[in-house]
Amino acid sequence: MQSYENLFRLDGRTAVVVGAGSGVGRESARALAAQGARVICADRDAAAAAQTAAQAGADATPYELDMLDYSAVEAAAAVIDPVDVLVITAATNVRKRLQDYTVEDFDRVVDLNLRAVFGLVRCFGATMVRRGRGSIIGFASMRVATVEPGQGVYSATKAGVVQLLRTAAAEFGPAGVRVNVVAPGPVNTPLTAQIRAVPRWYDAYAAKGALGRWAEPGEIAGAVVYLAGDAASFVTGTCLFVDGGWTAVDGRFEPPS
Repeated sequence: MQSYENLFRLDGRTAVVVGAGSGVGRESARALAAQGARVICADRDAAAAAQTAAQAGADATPYELDMLDYSAVEAAAAVIDPVDVLVITAATNVRKRLQDYTVEDFDRVVDLNLRAVFGLVRCFGATMVRRGRGSIIGFASMRVATVEPGQGVYSATKAGVVQLLRTAAAEFGPAGVRVNVVAPGPVNTPLTAQIRAVPRWYDAYAAKGALGRWAEPGEIAGAVVYLAGDAASFVTGTCLFVDGGWTAVDGRFEPPS
């Protein structure tokens, strides 16, 4: 008979959160630690990683990692072993229309959002496959389903992450490794600071979703905890939208007064 008392507990498991220095990454690290995981808070900003680790508790450790450095990622996968959960939250965006994009802009977004994710999945996934278990959780965006001017390259990279991780789910699944993606809606994080600085934009984004507001980073962390552990033991290859109904709503109708 199935026991449900510890469905979301992660005691005895090691989780690596890449991008743990702020935003959703920080809250994901704190949430995983609260469920009993030993959390490695990885970030390019060593001070921010240390701050997150301090907030997450005694079983959290900071780790300085530049995910753009493939050799450093390889070394991290070798040193931090075994790893039961890998969470990849770090991303960037350059908000410009396509005709204003430079090759440098394009490379900057693609390198972090897609190429670096490939490196992490390849290196950490290999150790999980060898051990026969693990959970990889990548991050996309509601932009995999809906686009807007100025978000083309970002949207393309996030759609790429979904397909990359779905492929990993298919390839790693026979070894017992699950791979999934979380696709948030608008969240109050440093990545969305440009939009939040303009009240008209901020209000328009809030109004688009069914819940009529932005999310706080901690509201995304629950999806990470779910996908990390036994509650999602038969969930792989999926993209879980945590978007406040953004992708469900198309337009508004207000009855005349």
